[in-house]
Amino acid sequence: MNDQKISEAVIRRLPQYDRYLRELERLGITRISSGELGKRMGLTASQIRQDINCFGALGQQGYGYNVQELKSYIEQILGLSEPHDMVIVGAGNLGRAVCNYPGFLRRGITPVALFDRNESLKGIKVGELTVQSMEEFIPFLKENPASIGVIATPRQAAQEVADLMVEGGVRAIWNFAPVDLKLPPDVAVNNVHLTDSLLVLTYRLRVISDRKNGEP
Repeated sequence: MNDQKISEAVIRRLPQYDRYLRELERLGITRISSGELGKRMGLTASQIRQDINCFGALGQQGYGYNVQELKSYIEQILGLSEPHDMVIVGAGNLGRAVCNYPGFLRRGITPVALFDRNESLKGIKVGELTVQSMEEFIPFLKENPASIGVIATPRQAAQEVADLMVEGGVRAIWNFAPVDLKLPPDVAVNNVHLTDSLLVLTYRLRVISDRKNGEP
């Protein structure tokens, strides 16, 4: 499989495939056609086949896809065939929400530590974790390597935290701070700008309103 030829649009749909296939498995459905899967996901059968064929021919014409096999293959593509430990920096509302989200564990991603610069938060329990001081961050990573780091800090602290994560061996960063990070090419990053996402929603709301009002 040549991942460099996979489009960003297909990559962003892979978690959606994983979610729907998990639901099908939960319902006891063992086989599904591209047409039926497309109806559930809001995609055409042709788009389903094109996406999946990017990674090799997994279905059989007239027979569809084996749900368990397809789910396992997509999880392998997503890197979920091995567990990942995750450290979180920022113990505010967003960091706590990430820390407490139960869906990560179901996919083999385990929050193992929560840090904050605010010393008054040190020792506070958040779910199964206890807030630690940033002075403990690098020593912790040296003793407990983690592949994923979450940045839930104000923007002015984000780059410094990212640099510390790289220094500590973190290979992928999930950044919620409203700033684009400068990182080495061998460190993956996904910037989640919440305001940007909300503005996409307000755009769609405006389009729906225009259609109702008969505007072109």
